[in-house]
Amino acid sequence: MYDTIVVGGGPGGATAAYFLSQAGQRVLLLEKEKLPRYKACGGGIPVDLLKQFPFSFEPVIQSHARSVSYALGKLEITHPLPKSPINLVMRQQFDFHLLAHTQAEIRQGAAVQRVIEETDRLVVETRTGERYEARYLVAADGANSVVAHALGLRRKKALGAAIEAEVTPPEAVMRRFRNAPLFIFGEIYLGYLWIFPKANHLSVGIGSFHPRSGKLQATLRRVMARYGISLEGVPLHGHPLPIYLRRQPLATTRSLLVGDAAGLVDPFTGEGIRFAIQSGRLAAEAILSGQLARYEPQVFRQIGADHLWAAGLALLFHHLLPFCYLFGVCNPYATQAFTDLLNDRAHYPEVILRIFGTLPLFLGIAIFQAVVTLAGLLRGDLQGRRK
Repeated sequence: MYDTIVVGGGPGGATAAYFLSQAGQRVLLLEKEKLPRYKACGGGIPVDLLKQFPFSFEPVIQSHARSVSYALGKLEITHPLPKSPINLVMRQQFDFHLLAHTQAEIRQGAAVQRVIEETDRLVVETRTGERYEARYLVAADGANSVVAHALGLRRKKALGAAIEAEVTPPEAVMRRFRNAPLFIFGEIYLGYLWIFPKANHLSVGIGSFHPRSGKLQATLRRVMARYGISLEGVPLHGHPLPIYLRRQPLATTRSLLVGDAAGLVDPFTGEGIRFAIQSGRLAAEAILSGQLARYEPQVFRQIGADHLWAAGLALLFHHLLPFCYLFGVCNPYATQAFTDLLNDRAHYPEVILRIFGTLPLFLGIAIFQAVVTLAGLLRGDLQGRRK
């Protein structure tokens, strides 16, 4: 008999297991794969997110983002990122590092098949016949959560899709993207492509919140070839993007859904790790306080309400893409606002206000620079004529 069983060893499950076991609970974590296991993910981690843990993640940091670039067709803009607020990791190393610091009992290769919730306990059965009991359960078993299905939670889920590959490019290409992630817009409906630098390779991918059959792979290969990145013979890894578009049941009297199992992917950025860790900690706090009924409202207040703003911004951005690129993406103050968002120093309403509020300043600076450039050209032309 355990205090809590955690299903899934990703960031959400590992976070819940860490804080529960630190508080003295007897925790069992069931992971269906053998650890460390590959996980398709861009691997962008806000620096401030990791500060809530009392240990260093430096051993698993692959790269520090010192600038960020955005492309739309032949247009490309680069903004510096002072203090490198985003780290880049490989998920198999990151997840394993986080799990290594928990005091939970970990069972690998333990795929959950059945969950029974009784009045005073939960019973979890695995495909290999093991049976475990606990007072509480945290489900962190991904977008197609077995636990959520067994407990009748998140029946109306919205899913996007993503494909990713790990590529070792020519050295010249690697140099171009070292410490400088790139986002590529305008190639796929309601989505984007990315090139994220790791220590010795690139993580490249494509995601869409409204994927059309056959489009993702073909578009990924075509666009990466444009940047000198060949995907010939490279394994492509697909994974669902469970999007938060509406408030849904995420808990029972003894069970809580976290991370992708709760569908907490940001419907604008596609970000998921931050919300997995946030919800994992909220789940641990709800269990330790014995107030599981507070978990779902807290998730909505701290994560879900912001995601509704993100969904509206996503529709605006992708339907007015040229305008939003020129007056939003090219605005360095917008990147600063999103950096604060990723590090939990701002929410979407504030980000939107900052983007529109800084637009006059951005346009004024752009016009001034254009006038200075034009004046320089005219001065040079006049001097050339005098000679």
